[in-house]
Amino acid sequence: MHAGAVCRATVTDTPRLVAPVTSRTHAVGAVRLTSSAGELFYNHMVVDTRERVGQTDRLFFALSDATRRDIVTRTLDRERSVSELGRLYPISLTAVQKHVEVLVDAGLVTKHRNGREQLVRGEIDQLRRAHTLLDALESVWRARLGRFADVLDKSTGKGSA
Repeated sequence: MHAGAVCRATVTDTPRLVAPVTSRTHAVGAVRLTSSAGELFYNHMVVDTRERVGQTDRLFFALSDATRRDIVTRTLDRERSVSELGRLYPISLTAVQKHVEVLVDAGLVTKHRNGREQLVRGEIDQLRRAHTLLDALESVWRARLGRFADVLDKSTGKGSA
């Protein structure tokens, strides 16, 4: 989907491109959902993780964005309010809230209300889980590279002495 494109989705049909939401060329595509209450727009690139299956996909999708990684880093040492986080980035508070929701969905942060503030805290256990998953992938690839090196050595005669 190109920037500024809108995806129209209902429960019964597949998404299709329609006219841009805004004339801003840097706008990311939005999804228009139709319900009995009317139409609702949301930023497709930030919150469209509901279609992504599995906790692992949600985890790595959440970590794929630099702003979200920075939010996790900043909330590991102490709780921060969403509005405090919003002041740290050159994006709207709404965009920060959407990033936080993606992180909550992935289990990388927790959020709770304290009076009028939404407080966000990083969850180290999910980062450890990501680390463990990456370590497992690294060992698979290192084993494959080792087997590949053995095959190359046999085919070039370097393996025999």
